[in-house]
Amino acid sequence: MAAKNKAMDDFFANMPNPDAIFQSWWPFLIAGAVGTIYGFRQWVRGPKCIGGAKLKDKTVIITGANSGIGKETALQLARRGGKIVLACRNEAEGKKTAEFIRKETENMDVYFMKLDLNSFKSIKEFVEKFKKKEKHLHILINNAGVMMCPKGKTEDGFDIQFQTNYLGPFLLTELLLDVLKESAPSRIINTTASAQNLGDINFEDINHETKEYSLGDMYAQSKLAVVLHTFQLAERLKDTQVTCNVVNPGICNSDIYRYLPLKSKKFIRVSFGPFMWFLMKYPEDGAQISVYLATAEELKESTGKHFKDSKEEPLTGKCQEKLLQEQLYRASLKWTEQAREAGAITAETKEGKEDKEENTKVTEKIEPKSSTKMERVTL
Repeated sequence: MAAKNKAMDDFFANMPNPDAIFQSWWPFLIAGAVGTIYGFRQWVRGPKCIGGAKLKDKTVIITGANSGIGKETALQLARRGGKIVLACRNEAEGKKTAEFIRKETENMDVYFMKLDLNSFKSIKEFVEKFKKKEKHLHILINNAGVMMCPKGKTEDGFDIQFQTNYLGPFLLTELLLDVLKESAPSRIINTTASAQNLGDINFEDINHETKEYSLGDMYAQSKLAVVLHTFQLAERLKDTQVTCNVVNPGICNSDIYRYLPLKSKKFIRVSFGPFMWFLMKYPEDGAQISVYLATAEELKESTGKHFKDSKEEPLTGKCQEKLLQEQLYRASLKWTEQAREAGAITAETKEGKEDKEENTKVTEKIEPKSSTKMERVTL
């Protein structure tokens, strides 16, 4: 008993003096600072998608799913039991990612299919192979994209940013509409960025060949086109049980910024690394909004809307202009005409099929808007 009392006495004797602790404000200041930093960091990361429908017997296509937000989206949807198709350009990385997700989730219905959005031929081949392999498609997530990449043209003659971010996904979506309708209820999820607010569609010079070329202008134009197409497509599909929405994942520390100095310049990357970690989301955070749109039961009838941080965020401005939406749709049909003929895309609107003369009148009736000079894009 005496030994036990001695041990207790030693324990209390070695405890910090409460009076000494409360004589200084430093412990409270440090605790408050750490708590504030942690809270701000969690706020930057945004809300997480908890729950949502299981995806058993549901087929999902995710473009650009070999890394970044696409990979995290595929991982989380595979955990919900979906059959996940990783549609990627890089075959080695795509197969490696598919194997990783299968092991991580124990979901064997995850596989890679080659898709290069910079090639209409590749898109057509992908769709043909997919339709031979699968009878249904319940969720299409157009996630792949590039930002401020070096100036260049695709084999189809379009600016790389414009075709990768918009025209390629446009063609892919249109070619898959028949199977999406047959699989209804189904969902289409497109990805944009806040840069769309700075964009203009230059119909007269879509590749910006006759004006001063700006990587920022081209990126903003492509993201505005994504939103315009989303809203126009949602209207076309309103009676089909196929919904179409657009999401903004926010600023995520992913490979999409690999062409910017923050990523491409070693000195800047190392110097600003801590700030990038603190102020940018992780790819898994950026994936939450697409996971939410893909699985939320309460959104099964929501269409033609814009979402950010797991909530609807209405957009204003030129992206809501019906005539501009229609003009872009008609122009996109023309730009992808050869591939459309091979894939049997029809130019049907909600009013029904229109002849080519009427289409021409609609396009000529709308005056193209002039582009706005932009030094850089603010996301």
